Amino acid sequence: MVGDSNNVTLRNQTSFNRGAFAKQGFRFSRKNILRVAACLVFAIVLYAALIAVSIWTFADVDETQQADAAIVLGASIWDDEPSPVFAERINHSIWLYENGYIGKIIFTGGIAEGASYSESSVARNFAIERGIPAQSIFIEEHSTITQENFYYAVQIIEESTIESVLIVSDPLHMRRAMLMANDNNLEAYSSPTRTSSYQSLQTQLPFLARETFFYIGYQMFGRLW
Repeated sequence: MVGDSNNVTLRNQTSFNRGAFAKQGFRFSRKNILRVAACLVFAIVLYAALIAVSIWTFADVDETQQADAAIVLGASIWDDEPSPVFAERINHSIWLYENGYIGKIIFTGGIAEGASYSESSVARNFAIERGIPAQSIFIEEHSTITQENFYYAVQIIEESTIESVLIVSDPLHMRRAMLMANDNNLEAYSSPTRTSSYQSLQTQLPFLARETFFYIGYQMFGRLW
């Protein structure tokens, strides 16, 4: 009987030790998971911050030089008129043409939902009204995002004698735009508009946040398309 009692006591003690160890192990694992999660969050925030800094600093990079054409990245339109943002991109391409940097302009941008005109056709009319010859303008009317701007612009380039291009957009858009230009194997140079509508921190910071998000998204998923 004493032996049986001792065996029961030993089994109970063993069960207790296992239970205590399991509980302690659970706490240890949960603590590790929290630490790993915190490290991941920190790494993501740090990575996003580094990307944001690179976008901000690249905004000052201006490689404007003689090239065959300019690719003007699309932006919103207001009925049959370009928005202030788009108008400044178009004006910059007009300046490039008038000052002998380019011989052709490629306007990009399709028809947005609810719109009656494509962004590129509005840009073409805007440029022609300001003295740019119609024969010096190409347009594509299918794209709805920056990545598609390049996809369809490349098709125009491949069917022409254009070999080198200037990329025209707002300064904070240029980092992502140049990444896409390089991914499309273009001989491309950045030529940001200096009359961008995004001049104050109040307008630049939301644009920067948006560009950081889309830049990371393109790096992670865009190149797979």
